[in-house]
Amino acid sequence: MTTKKRRSYPPEFKFRIALEALKGTKTIAQIGQEHQVHPNQVRAWKKQLQEEGSQIFSKPHQRIEKAQQRKEEALYEQIGRLQMELAWLKKKAASFD
Repeated sequence: MTTKKRRSYPPEFKFRIALEALKGTKTIAQIGQEHQVHPNQVRAWKKQLQEEGSQIFSKPHQRIEKAQQRKEEALYEQIGRLQMELAWLKKKAASFD
């Protein structure tokens, strides 16, 4: 049994394909066939460009700020979980005394 290695594409290639699909001059199947990419992948890149394309022109500090905010939220969530675990352990340890 042979396994196929997944192909990875550079961001510039994905952008060109998604932009071509967005233009609508060719069908997604034609674009996929020309560039040897599955049509579902072309659709996914097109959808991603449509949804996240507005962020391309946003200011860099706004993108960094959003990433920082997501990271902070994850850390606060982890702190809360650890505090709950600590309280639970203290309660269990007290029952042994």
